[in-house]
Amino acid sequence: MTGSARTILVASPRGFCAGVSYAVEIVDLVLERYGPPVYVRHEIVHNRYVVDRLRALGARFVEDLADVPPGSLLIFSAHGVAPAVREDARARALRVIDATCPLVTKVHLQALKHAREGFEILLIGHRGHVEVIGTLGHAPDRMHLIETVEDVARVQVRDPERLAVVTQTTLSMDDTRAIVEAVRRRFPSVRTPPKDDICYATQNRQTAVKELARGSDKVLVIGSPTSSNANRLVEVARNEGIDARLIDDARDIDPAWLAECHTVGLTAGASTPETLVQDAIARLQTLGFPEVRDLQTAEENVSFPLPRELRGEERTIPHAEAQQRS
Repeated sequence: MTGSARTILVASPRGFCAGVSYAVEIVDLVLERYGPPVYVRHEIVHNRYVVDRLRALGARFVEDLADVPPGSLLIFSAHGVAPAVREDARARALRVIDATCPLVTKVHLQALKHAREGFEILLIGHRGHVEVIGTLGHAPDRMHLIETVEDVARVQVRDPERLAVVTQTTLSMDDTRAIVEAVRRRFPSVRTPPKDDICYATQNRQTAVKELARGSDKVLVIGSPTSSNANRLVEVARNEGIDARLIDDARDIDPAWLAECHTVGLTAGASTPETLVQDAIARLQTLGFPEVRDLQTAEENVSFPLPRELRGEERTIPHAEAQQRS
């Protein structure tokens, strides 16, 4: 790389997407307004720093609603849940606030619509991911999980003329392109989702990291190992021919990685707070990279309104059964 000063090249967009900001704000507001403990089904987002901070404030993260005392406040995580989980919450008289990302909710509604119209559904996503588990629960008898192009060749459907596709929201157009093309070749009549159903944030961050890789000697991606989108950013950078590392925070940066570097690229997964980015910049500066430059590839102005029950100054939240009736 040319130039005198060793440089940190910081990707933009990076870090929190609108869905993550929405979910974290909900937990913060509920804790502030109602006090702890507040129960959250699954980690609110896949980031250790965020989860640890909220746990210290009184959030209790659970996988099984049997661990939530009857009548307690329960928040559904950004990843969404299956209808059976909502039924379970109602049966236990829990007071529910839904922090599901609205883009995930949109996919759930599409799946229900396709199922009601008699279509089978191919869900493109990663097996075992909590969002995929929730989406599969909306039409379990009519949905097939597709992870690879090879899965497209193997899947057996009742009627190739009545088939639709939905996708895990944290995939990008790059992630899904080959699979969708394979589906269209095998099932020409398939209903495929419009481009705006692909998560804008995932696509933007992957586009940014491609540009980052082209201008850097090494790329650091800040994100937890459990974050699928952060891991994917590492893969995207490596596919551009550059060495990339996933780090939880600034303390994970190994000075030995940087010995031959003039420019270090820095980005963050969609569940990573900006404070961790700033900490990493500060550490890199102490390691001999004084100059900081932004690399902006897109602008994001997306935000989601808070759930109805949190918009005013209400001091009580109805039980799930009452919410369902309202």
